[in-house]
Amino acid sequence: MKHEWKKQEKVIYGVKTKPYVVDIPAWNYIILSGSGDPNDEIFSDKVAALFSTAYKIKLAYKALAGESNGITDYTVYPLEGIWNMASEKEYLAKEELQYRIMIRQPDFITRELFDHALEAVKGKKHNPYLTDISFETICDGRCIQVLHKGAFDDEPASFERMDRYCTEQGYRRMGKEHREIYLNHANRTKKANLKTILRYKVTDSGK
Repeated sequence: MKHEWKKQEKVIYGVKTKPYVVDIPAWNYIILSGSGDPNDEIFSDKVAALFSTAYKIKLAYKALAGESNGITDYTVYPLEGIWNMASEKEYLAKEELQYRIMIRQPDFITRELFDHALEAVKGKKHNPYLTDISFETICDGRCIQVLHKGAFDDEPASFERMDRYCTEQGYRRMGKEHREIYLNHANRTKKANLKTILRYKVTDSGK
């Protein structure tokens, strides 16, 4: 059986344009950290390093692990990013953005398999950011999320909807950072057709 996240994890990824609360468990990711404008070439090189590793892990799983819990193959998860600002400016200064970009890994992917795949990629690719990729577990916990349709620069309108929902439903945002999950390829999709899940952590307003 092939695990396909679009079909089998609709509560997490089948997001609509109306905000809702979701509890996100701990998952494993391959991660790269950085700062600066995501339109810069450095960012693209880091994304390429992550996907090269993610697909090598998938191939290694098929070749070495064979099958786990009835799963013989899986679809590589989408690119995600946790974003924050280095300063307290009220406007978005892209050159001051801090980020951790990542690709989620299925539960049956082990650190050992990651290490094996990463070394194999390093032997074939000459991307300097391969050496910086880490394998980590992150738990987002209780969050509000929504589907944003359109250009990244138009995301503030979707965040406003999330903030209103948060207030109306008695939740309080935790921190300024947020997560973005990119459901399609920005360089191959018209801006009007981009689909991005926006998510941030919340707690009950009384806590």
